[in-house]
Amino acid sequence: MSPTYDVVVIGLGGMGSAAAHHLSSRGARVLGLEKFGPVHQRGSSHGGSRITRQSYFEDPAYVPLLLRAYELYEDVERATGRDIATLCGGVMIGRPDSLTVSGSLRSATQWDLPHDMLDAAEIRRRFPTLAPQDDEVGLFERKAGLVRPENMVAAHLQLATRQGADLHFDEPMTHWEPYRDGVRVHTAEDTYTAGQLVICPGAWAPRLLTDLGVPFTIERQVMYWFRPRGGVRPFLPENHPIYIWEDADNVQVYGFPAIDGPELGAKVAFFRKGQVCTPETIDRTVHEDEIRAMADHMARCVPDLPGAFLKAATCMYSNTPDEHFVIARHPAHPESVTVACGFSGHGFKFVPVVGEILADLALTGTTPHPIGLFDPHRLAAAPA
Repeated sequence: MSPTYDVVVIGLGGMGSAAAHHLSSRGARVLGLEKFGPVHQRGSSHGGSRITRQSYFEDPAYVPLLLRAYELYEDVERATGRDIATLCGGVMIGRPDSLTVSGSLRSATQWDLPHDMLDAAEIRRRFPTLAPQDDEVGLFERKAGLVRPENMVAAHLQLATRQGADLHFDEPMTHWEPYRDGVRVHTAEDTYTAGQLVICPGAWAPRLLTDLGVPFTIERQVMYWFRPRGGVRPFLPENHPIYIWEDADNVQVYGFPAIDGPELGAKVAFFRKGQVCTPETIDRTVHEDEIRAMADHMARCVPDLPGAFLKAATCMYSNTPDEHFVIARHPAHPESVTVACGFSGHGFKFVPVVGEILADLALTGTTPHPIGLFDPHRLAAAPA
């Protein structure tokens, strides 16, 4: 049997790589097990960019975690020299009573976050690439921007390895069981023992966490890249912000500046509107009617963006019924198992602070971070 570890981390995507880093930075003997290779494209932690913002329309309870995440972005950049965050500013657009606008304003007001409220004319003046309707408004947040998912995962893996963690790729866990005062974890290659287990399963949560009592839904999502008409200069980060835009039918789209040169243009996507799937059944092909629907929608609000379609890629959301996270000690195994899952399409910006929380929970059983919203007990009786 392999040597005993303090903690085994299952899944080395966004959350698991951060957990491996924070655990090993505290001197824990860490084993990380990943089903695929490092920084893979099979789950959710890819696509070149993810939005980050502090005026959080989902719930003001997330804001303290975001403030800490921003500090950790800088720590990881300094420690690895990798490009992690670009704070190009962001605007949340919609009618004043839309969730995107009203929820963002509620968080900004409650936490005294710097922001500007803009009418449609001011949005068009500041950001000529955007074309809101006259009855739409926007909340502009200068500290919003984007994070680089592949870079962040690679940085956390780099730091974990530097700190002595054993990271095994292409070695999925087959099952685990309680063992003495901890756990025993099995793979096709070996069996490992540890005092603690941290499970960060992403879209594999329904299979790996059947006893959690949470009715997860896995949702196929598509990211699109278009070359803007007239070139990328108006869409560079110094000219064009990130944005989340909710229309009168409550359909949200989100987009980015052109951060990777003219060959990749600018990225956009629908938020939600995905197809229910599993990691095994997801359709990785992006179809012509999907591309057309995205281009037609963007032509109404960012008219110069859909000049030419360049590429598309799929990823997966792991949704809970209320679209809030699950981060907790496992209710059925509170002494030895910690879980982080159900990030519902808005989790990546939290990656470094979730890693910190998971290290707290695994090593001490508690955390000073406010995670009451993420208790799985709230969902145990929810209908599937």
